Amino acid sequence: MVMTMKFWVNVAVLIGIALAAKVVVQLWWRPRKITNHFSKQGVRGPPYNLFIGNMKELVDLMLKASSQPMSLSHHILPRVLPFYHHWKKIYGATYLIWFGPTPRLTIADPGLIREFFSTNAESYEKYEAHPLVRKLEGNGLVSLKGDAWAHRRKTISPIFHLENLKLMIPIMGKSVGQMVEKWGKMCNSGKVELEVSEWFQNLTEEVITRTIFGSSYDVGKHIYRLQAKQFVFAAESFQKVFFPGYRFLPTKRNRTTWKLDREIETSLMTLIKERKERRRDQQRRRSQEGEDHRDLLEVLIQASLNSQGEEKLEKNKNKKSWTTSITEQDILEECKSFFFAGKHTTSNLMIWTSILLAMHPQWQQLAREEVLRVCGARDIPTKDHLSNLKTLTMIFYEVLRLYPPVVATIRRTKRDVELGGLGIKAGIELLVPILAVHHDPIVWGHDASEFNPTRFSQGVARAATHSTAFMPFGLGARQCIGQNLALLQTKLAIAMILQRFTFELSPNYKHAPTVLMLLYPQFGAPIIFRSL
Repeated sequence: MVMTMKFWVNVAVLIGIALAAKVVVQLWWRPRKITNHFSKQGVRGPPYNLFIGNMKELVDLMLKASSQPMSLSHHILPRVLPFYHHWKKIYGATYLIWFGPTPRLTIADPGLIREFFSTNAESYEKYEAHPLVRKLEGNGLVSLKGDAWAHRRKTISPIFHLENLKLMIPIMGKSVGQMVEKWGKMCNSGKVELEVSEWFQNLTEEVITRTIFGSSYDVGKHIYRLQAKQFVFAAESFQKVFFPGYRFLPTKRNRTTWKLDREIETSLMTLIKERKERRRDQQRRRSQEGEDHRDLLEVLIQASLNSQGEEKLEKNKNKKSWTTSITEQDILEECKSFFFAGKHTTSNLMIWTSILLAMHPQWQQLAREEVLRVCGARDIPTKDHLSNLKTLTMIFYEVLRLYPPVVATIRRTKRDVELGGLGIKAGIELLVPILAVHHDPIVWGHDASEFNPTRFSQGVARAATHSTAFMPFGLGARQCIGQNLALLQTKLAIAMILQRFTFELSPNYKHAPTVLMLLYPQFGAPIIFRSL
């Protein structure tokens, strides 16, 4: 008995020593080794603090920057990415920063960015987001890697081809028309002040639910309300050091997020099952009525049925296909991704476009003149009309340059690589400050922080000194698949607003761009509209 007790005590001691050694290696020895590795190559950064890295300084800088509004200026880098702006002045554009015990090397040179997004992309991978963010985004196209990602992208891509998206315009136009009609009725005295953030979010929710999921907005509205609550928890996670395993503890916060996730999945599964039941009738109607757009659920359900048939065939051949199989759970995860990403990317572009056109009335007038000339005063613009709105297209590009929805992105090295003369070990994360690249005067000229849509008059490729300098939707193979939908929906909505209203910033507007996963106006976007 005594011997048995001693044995287990010794085992416990050895396990404790092993765990302690692992903690020391991860939290002290490895950071020192990585710091020395980059220091020898001339790359420095703020000193590493045990366990928390540079998170305290980073959060302090963020909180200080967002504590009060700024002037009506587009020089937003010090407010939105204050840690990058601050440490760049001390250590240069390329420096090492620690998010807890995780090292991230900042890379802002467009040539180097092109290398790991396009030229040598196979040496880098998308890093795994915070668990709460992954729950929100879903384990779909946004998160998949390798062959599974390539197959899923190929399956979904036809939905977002411009020709298919253009078939959605009548549905989009109906939703936008209902919104502007409500605005018109609210202009009893000739003007009305509206908080456009909520209006555009609701509009985008409705359009995506109808066009991408082929369902009524009542179904989508419930899912969006649940995701909005989940979004709050995910956004808060960016200001905290992540403790491994914390998400499994039954804390009040975790229990709430688990419940939200279950409710979202239940609602989505109901949506998927109902869509399957309606599928045959919709296919029959399409064949009778002619041209109509294909939606995400239709394509995923068909791909799932095809993959089941292929799987049976593979089994008969004593083989197994892992990369082509699409299950009901896979469909559910893709729905999560598109409900979340589709809404926020598009509504953000609408919000910032409205703000900037209100700030720059001369460009608003030029855009209105073009819309009235091309589309007429009241008719819903057609796909041909939208294709000919060149001034509005330039304005969108400039809005996306100054106020990109995602202000920074991260890649991780899969193997030891050399980048711009730097030797980078496998597992190091590379932080790309998209906002900083978009505002770099070396790349964009002395007016980099000014609103000047004419810089895109000859297209995106010639707008800057480097083609990789513009990346509001990412770059390379993993570029946002929904960018055409976001641009088309925004162009239609802004065009129809310009047909009916002039608008200006409300005296209550406070210019305060801030990051809550994506770039938002911290205090909303109140705008005064006047009927034409």
